Amino acid sequence: MLRILGNVHHITRSNPCRFLRANHVLYHSSVDDSYKEALPCEWYKKKLPLLTKLTTSLREFDLVDGKLEDINGVIIYDDHIKQRMQAFKSLARIFIGSPPLQQKLKEHGRFFNKESEREPFVVSSLTKVCNFLDISAQQRKLVRSTVCSQVTQYRIWRGALEDVLNGLKEEVEHGETTRGGTKLGQQVILSCLKFLSESSVSYEDESSTSWMRPVPARYAKANASAKWEDVLDMVNDLRRYLEHDDFYHMEKLLSMKEGLLQIKDVFLDNTIGFREVRHQEHLVYRKLSKMLGSPSPCLFTLLMYFLYGRVRDIEVDLCGGFHKEKSGVFSLSLGRVLTSGDEKMLGRGIKQLDRALGLFEFVWETAGMKESINLQGHLWCLGAEERTITYRGKTFFLHDLSL
Repeated sequence: MLRILGNVHHITRSNPCRFLRANHVLYHSSVDDSYKEALPCEWYKKKLPLLTKLTTSLREFDLVDGKLEDINGVIIYDDHIKQRMQAFKSLARIFIGSPPLQQKLKEHGRFFNKESEREPFVVSSLTKVCNFLDISAQQRKLVRSTVCSQVTQYRIWRGALEDVLNGLKEEVEHGETTRGGTKLGQQVILSCLKFLSESSVSYEDESSTSWMRPVPARYAKANASAKWEDVLDMVNDLRRYLEHDDFYHMEKLLSMKEGLLQIKDVFLDNTIGFREVRHQEHLVYRKLSKMLGSPSPCLFTLLMYFLYGRVRDIEVDLCGGFHKEKSGVFSLSLGRVLTSGDEKMLGRGIKQLDRALGLFEFVWETAGMKESINLQGHLWCLGAEERTITYRGKTFFLHDLSL
């Protein structure tokens, strides 16, 4: 049964076997050494019905940056569908390595011909991007200093933190667990958002944790100004309450703990006067820009919010590669596998690849690289009509998964 809760579809499974009648093996080429070389044609023909079946049953869904979404971008919380999607994408990667599809790909360059280029890729730090682009140590210093000066601005820091908290709030609300710790965590999230909104401590009852305890009445009027340390205490409480839950945004929130540790002594109070508030905001910027390094997940979280207005890692189904062509131009290709060639689904796939390619382009230009870089996105779908699409100055190729 499909329940619609706000802007999120939540699927309750009275009969889980509807979506997963058996434990599908993830057909990933790194699981079995026999997949490292091209398989016999009979193997592909034998598995084609399974690929077709998965494609048909999943045509309304996609995995976008680690989240299962429907064709309208609504998040779906269903582990069984997610497992089927992972099995589908793993099997599709093996099909892309088949001789017939590899022969077609030769027309577009030398990407995806190695097993390592057909692996999924999660970009979660600036270091990963720099490693992929083979950027020198000196250029990495330039990237880090330039990015830090832009993404550690106070409004970016606060916006990213609130975005993560709102995302975690949504996950907790639509999770299926009924543990007491999860319910307490939900209360902490709401209190933290309220705290940030009011920029002052909100007092709760006597059973509250350390950051919630009310001060004695005689000190109420002379209460010390709130600090970012109060938010840090809330994050620590959330970690304790939600440690047994697998929430995506909890990981993002913990990545921001690195920044909170640097600014815990900075005041967070809108009652201390305009000039002092601006001074405290500048302290946040100064401390974060000085301490966050390229490998920092916190810095990458801020960069994602700075570039795209939301906090997500960048995930692609095929990491492709980065090569220097004979002409001297560098080429970068990334790939996605789609369950449908529907224009709406195709558009979403192109935009997701565009974000990924845009991140690499941003780092390339920030590093001051003089050479040109050719950015390509490749999308595969069973039964798709092969064509070339140009979007925001980038070239995208749509391929058919059929043999």
